[in-house]
Amino acid sequence: MEKTVNQKAWFLVLPVLLLVAFSAIIPLMTVVNYSVQDTFGNNQFFWAGLEWFEEMLHDDRMWNSLQRQLLFSAIILAIEVPLGIFVALNMPKSGFWSSFCLVLMSLPLLIPWNVVGTIWQIFGRVDIGLLGYTLDALGVNYNYTQDTVAAWITIVVMDVWHWTSLVALLAFAGLKSIPDAYYQAAKIDQASRWKVFRYIELPKMAGVLMIAILLRFMDSFMIYTEPFVVTGGGPGNATTLLSIDLVKMALGQFDLGPAAAFSLMYFLVILLISWVFYTVMTNLDKRGM
Repeated sequence: MEKTVNQKAWFLVLPVLLLVAFSAIIPLMTVVNYSVQDTFGNNQFFWAGLEWFEEMLHDDRMWNSLQRQLLFSAIILAIEVPLGIFVALNMPKSGFWSSFCLVLMSLPLLIPWNVVGTIWQIFGRVDIGLLGYTLDALGVNYNYTQDTVAAWITIVVMDVWHWTSLVALLAFAGLKSIPDAYYQAAKIDQASRWKVFRYIELPKMAGVLMIAILLRFMDSFMIYTEPFVVTGGGPGNATTLLSIDLVKMALGQFDLGPAAAFSLMYFLVILLISWVFYTVMTNLDKRGM
């Protein structure tokens, strides 16, 4: 006699499906609708087809923003992932100080994005900010509102301060899952610290590191609030990342058609690069590093 499958369980996830539909699918369909139409006001729309997509593909403004965005994400990953692993390796594994470090590392993650931007905006000011005033007193020419390099250093350091803790906590969780037997075997074999890290700790952390890299890439690629609060995309367009450029186009210029096409292409780029990251790191994990 075949076992009867109870399909009533689907009703339990129905509220979630409805919530996703209203919060994600319907807005996405609205963006798709705007991306293939043009409007001249009075809620009158005219079919434009793929005109806005073609315009965006040939727009130097979008490509320049994409280059800045890729550069920012690459710098962030190159700093935060190794730094997070280093912090996790040097954290106490148990006891009071382990709990203390975990709480301390969690604090930056609890601060809202706009507050982080405000903190660093004030912190870097030459007149009232501790960082800006100190550097100015030391004779260092630092002004993130006028100097491109200073602006980039500020938003990069701000993001590193805010999100390295996430990588460190995930790496620490991976380290905690390694049985003591591995370390005992390495001690018997007189393995060096590097070999313990290379052949025991790093392979065991591969799964959580893949999650950390994916999360940090997606978040850094979609970042908006912090750099906008600190620099507003300036000086000039030096720190105008994709998200900032998109908001300027949609809300500043009210070019709804191009902005909708821009946002869909933005979304597809994130999906594509995230898929590449996931595929590469999954294959590395299968090969055992």
